[in-house]
Amino acid sequence: MDISRDAKATMRPALWGAAGGAIALAIAGFGWGGWVTGGAAETLANNRAATAVVAALTPICVEKFRQAADASANLAEMKKATYSWDQSKFVEKGGWATMPGSTEPNSAVAKACAESLGSGKAVELRG
Repeated sequence: MDISRDAKATMRPALWGAAGGAIALAIAGFGWGGWVTGGAAETLANNRAATAVVAALTPICVEKFRQAADASANLAEMKKATYSWDQSKFVEKGGWATMPGSTEPNSAVAKACAESLGSGKAVELRG
């Protein structure tokens, strides 16, 4: 099949327009349209899942801390630490960030637990 010169001349701008439109659509979609690659979507999903786990386990940690026999003394000791890192390490060492069925403390839960305890959300401590 032989395509005439006139047909080639009329098709060339249309093909260039289609290619330019596809490139513009990709730029707009990824830049402003909210499109993401598969890897970026997986990373986003993992981050959201980890955040949800910490949010679900933090109240358990706080409750374990509150139910300890010397909770008031532990809270005072934890608040003596000036850095949040030291406070979360205190919660880890106390075992309150170690969830049932786990052998190791969850550092993200310990950090959120220490923040929650330090902010005054955990009232009515036994001790």
